[in-house]
Amino acid sequence: MAVWGLGVTVYFVAITYRTSLGVAALDAAQRFDINASALSTFSILQLLVYAGMQIPVGLLVDRLGTKKVLMLGVVLFTAGQFGFAFSGSYAAALACRALLGCGDAMTFISVLRLGSRWFPARRGPVIAQVAGLIGMAGNLVTTLVLARLLDAFGWTATFAGSAAGGAVLLVLVVAFLKDHPKGYAVVRAPQPGGGYVRRQIVRAWREPGTRLGMWVHFTTQFPGMVFLLLWGMPFLVQGQGLDRATAGELLTLIVLSNMVVGLVYGQVIARHHAARAPLALGTVAATAGVWATVLLWPGHAPVWLLVMLCTVLGACGPASMIGFDFARPANPPERQGTASGIVNMGGFTASMTTLLAVGVLLDVTGGSFRAGFASIFVLEALGVVQILRLRKRAHRRERERVVASRVEAVHVPVPR
Repeated sequence: MAVWGLGVTVYFVAITYRTSLGVAALDAAQRFDINASALSTFSILQLLVYAGMQIPVGLLVDRLGTKKVLMLGVVLFTAGQFGFAFSGSYAAALACRALLGCGDAMTFISVLRLGSRWFPARRGPVIAQVAGLIGMAGNLVTTLVLARLLDAFGWTATFAGSAAGGAVLLVLVVAFLKDHPKGYAVVRAPQPGGGYVRRQIVRAWREPGTRLGMWVHFTTQFPGMVFLLLWGMPFLVQGQGLDRATAGELLTLIVLSNMVVGLVYGQVIARHHAARAPLALGTVAATAGVWATVLLWPGHAPVWLLVMLCTVLGACGPASMIGFDFARPANPPERQGTASGIVNMGGFTASMTTLLAVGVLLDVTGGSFRAGFASIFVLEALGVVQILRLRKRAHRRERERVVASRVEAVHVPVPR
């Protein structure tokens, strides 16, 4: 728990840095004198780097181990947050968000790897959901603490002060983090660089469970991510006429809902593996239904409906974690990082696409949030089609290798 907890703390801090722009979107637009499309570019670039790094990071984790990758990640996202504090130009700020995205990309896959090495395989769904829950607590710090610090102390002091946490964390990772329990290292045969990379990616991708996991992540994560990462505050303040304090409370509700739903989903899936797809598809249906109601409501939506929207958006993160529960039993331990990277690309690719679509549609329509957020339904429809197409194939493959996958996934041998 201590070793895994340190890894999750790295993920927690990375989330606070990742989502810090969400509460500072209006301040950033004023500071850099930019429109909606340019503002969305911050998060798009950050997620583009994040998504593009997922497979390379998975390969690095499989080859180098968790500790080295997490150390590099902490250095990069701390440097990005610190540089963002002092950026005086739009171009410099973009470069810092890209650097932050690169470091952030190295955290979650590493945490998943730690969980698979330090806990029995049967606890995998719960451990993954708890990791996501603690990460969302970082988002809670952003909405509750960082927003108030921003109002009280201003841009530079707030972002530079938050970056100090990364420096402390680096020392702890160097001193105390371990890749695996003593005596339980994964045995790897020597592999030539290029051939190893190609084989890892191809073998992971050929597994229907990996592809299904990617599409589950793609379809479920992005509505909540887009709202928290950038467009939630502008939508609630400018589109719904709320004050910033009330909007901040609604963003906090998303985080709290995420934490509660994450615990429930983890327990349900650990006990009933067949609940994975129904939970994912049910979350997509609920998200689409509530968003449609909000966008079609004449005038400003009532507060009770916005509360319902934020509660449902809180389920998006836990639902996206189900994607890893499809990929995990489909791949042996030495390929878990690569498979997790493929899955993790899904949601962040969808988030990046939606961030861009919302920004462009806002500019084209003169600030119509109804038109901007309508893009959500297009990506959800695409994802649902792919999930239904791959679902039976992945389940059949999983049944075929259920005995072998259980033997491969348990990393602690039975004493003889």
